Amino acid sequence: MKRIEFQILSELARSEKSFWSLLDKNHYLLTDFVKALNRLHGRGLITVEDGKLKLTEKGLKALPEAYPEFESDVCASCEGKRIVFGGRFGYVLEEYRKVVGERPRPQVKYFQGYMTERDVVARVALMHHYGDLADKEFILVGDDDLLSVALALTSLPKRIMVLDIDERLGKYLKSLNRSYGFSIEFQRYDVSDPLPEDLIGSFDVFSSEPLETWSGLKAFLSRGVSCLKRNGVGYFGLTTAEASLRKWLKVERLLTEMNLVVTDIIRDFSAYPMDYGTVDYEKFTVKLDFETGENPGINWYKSSLFRFEALGKPKPAVKPNRKIKIDYLDPEEDITYPLLYR
Repeated sequence: MKRIEFQILSELARSEKSFWSLLDKNHYLLTDFVKALNRLHGRGLITVEDGKLKLTEKGLKALPEAYPEFESDVCASCEGKRIVFGGRFGYVLEEYRKVVGERPRPQVKYFQGYMTERDVVARVALMHHYGDLADKEFILVGDDDLLSVALALTSLPKRIMVLDIDERLGKYLKSLNRSYGFSIEFQRYDVSDPLPEDLIGSFDVFSSEPLETWSGLKAFLSRGVSCLKRNGVGYFGLTTAEASLRKWLKVERLLTEMNLVVTDIIRDFSAYPMDYGTVDYEKFTVKLDFETGENPGINWYKSSLFRFEALGKPKPAVKPNRKIKIDYLDPEEDITYPLLYR
């Protein structure tokens, strides 16, 4: 039995679940998860009753007899993030929720989406925990999540620079600067283009949620690393829903080649809604052999958070003055792109 099939059966052995609740527990490539569910359903190991997935007698016998008696889960307090926050971070979260209410809505042409407000502040709290927040100069390559706003609300960073292709974001940040007294800098930038020379080697901390094609990952990470000073620090997210373990291995090798040491990988640190009204990333359910019903609000799409430190001077894989060709869709690993289902 494949590992992904075993995980599905073991989750259903604990209790019957809706498709969305089961998907929330998935640790594998989304396209493989959908195929595995169809296989198990076709082989009669799982069934659907009243909108719930459950094991059949045949499915239950596929597991070790005592298996359902053992239980384990991530920490409920920190949700597996390893970080809890308090003090003025409570104020930051409250204000952040107010500030981002009028943010630009995601557009499919930019592959946009944004993580939950609490997870944005949790990333800032983790930065604070590691001493990567106060008096630091930040470069954000892409900022759909408006991490820049959460950083600004702490008043701790020395400088916050946002590079993003979406001019709407620049206008929005400019309005927030006027209304709240922030000093967030914005520059419209396409990661396929060479970096502005004045940004190279100028920042302490880089953060991004990169595009997950291989060329996209290489571009986003190389651009961010190019902006770091000696011994700089980086944070970025990577999913298992749309990035295979083969791709993870390539990313880990890339980081090593760039003179970077991975200090942390925190699984499922950031959760994302998938239906924003303007963009719906859940159309892939048409590939299933059974009905799922509407998502009741489960944020099943999660990215794991990488933190790395440069050992001395970073060595970007792509030279900052070089243009890069980027593939925006990986048809083998990405099944959430809405235009695949027109």
